[in-house]
Amino acid sequence: MILLIAPKVVRQYGDAMRGNLHADFGEVAALFRRQIERTSGGAALAVYHRGELVVDLWGGVRTEQGPDGEPDPWAHDTVAMCFSTTKGVVTTAVHLLADRGQLDYDAPVATYWPEFAQNGKEAVTVRHVLTHSAGLHRIRSLVDDAHDMLDWERMCDALAAAPPAYEPGTQHGYHALTYGWLAGELVRRVSGQAIGEFVRTELAEPLGLEGLTIGIPPAGRGRVAPLEPFRVPRPGWAPVRRVEKEIGKQMGKVVSALPLPVNTRRLANALAPRGVEDVMIGPGIMDAEVPAANGFFGARSLGKLYAMLAGRGEVDGVRLLSPETVEAASTVHGRGFDLVLVLPMDWRLGYHRVFTSRGTVGSAFGHFGFGGSGAWADPERDLAVAYVCNRGSGTPIGDFRIAEVGHEIVRCADRRYASPVAKDRASA
Repeated sequence: MILLIAPKVVRQYGDAMRGNLHADFGEVAALFRRQIERTSGGAALAVYHRGELVVDLWGGVRTEQGPDGEPDPWAHDTVAMCFSTTKGVVTTAVHLLADRGQLDYDAPVATYWPEFAQNGKEAVTVRHVLTHSAGLHRIRSLVDDAHDMLDWERMCDALAAAPPAYEPGTQHGYHALTYGWLAGELVRRVSGQAIGEFVRTELAEPLGLEGLTIGIPPAGRGRVAPLEPFRVPRPGWAPVRRVEKEIGKQMGKVVSALPLPVNTRRLANALAPRGVEDVMIGPGIMDAEVPAANGFFGARSLGKLYAMLAGRGEVDGVRLLSPETVEAASTVHGRGFDLVLVLPMDWRLGYHRVFTSRGTVGSAFGHFGFGGSGAWADPERDLAVAYVCNRGSGTPIGDFRIAEVGHEIVRCADRRYASPVAKDRASA
């Protein structure tokens, strides 16, 4: 059953979906329910409008086999590992330090992390890191095996010693995994706290967020929606595997040589260290801090963090950031195609543009992740959206579900109040 947050007629949806809903967002609930019914696994959606939780829905299956052998439904406190959506949370931690005057966007990274000043990186700034223009996207060149990702010191030492792939600040290339250690080590060097501890004490606790962690402690693991293995099936016969590997290598060389924007080797170098599938679905990922990928979030908590950003630094009477810092964080720094993703990401300071099924939300910013999760804020509408799930596919930065539901949310929000955007459209 869906309970309305406003005293209006209740729509009955059965057991497929549960939660609370403001009547003005009824179409969002209907769409979310259809998504659950046509996709395996489960999901949760939270929407805050003008600081009010107007959509709080969840449904589907947390795991196909619960303690009694039957499917275990998604619950109100279920959390999921949200891959690159994690980068938006870590980014917000960096902005908190900048807002306090402890970190300068235009200072060299080596100001806070002296060992970083190697191999031509002396002038790489915090701003370069946040805008994915530091030239350090190549993780396959850093590690022989993805299990190294579970070793914080190993990854930070490798990044400190690595040369940039291009002159920093001249291009934008998505730092799909390396971003987490770059931003996270800055937080650790400046605050003295590991990134997971900082997120807990400086973001989650002040806002009262119960489902927002980097990694997850043992006590919370019963709430986790397990991920479905996403390994691509491989041939079992060794000679066939060798042939397949050689074909892939040669195809990568051909694509790289052609005058095309897509470079498959560059994409793999940024996103897929060897053995990454085993690491991402293995038990070690819950103990480690991989702050570009292993955030465990519930939609309600993730949404409230973004409601703080949508409220220009404040939600529920708690101010974490100044309006000036939110403005600086949401300013576009790089237009055009990203070198790795080959998409126009419009990089802000750690956030990207917001895609919906009907275009983009011009004033919004956030971060989406592989498998379909994502969160974003629109300060112009004072609107925040968070979507978490445990089944999906699509691109490294989300799939159709959050894009589809995002369009409907914006439509309902604009209809609910005559926002500046709605007035402009009406007079156009």
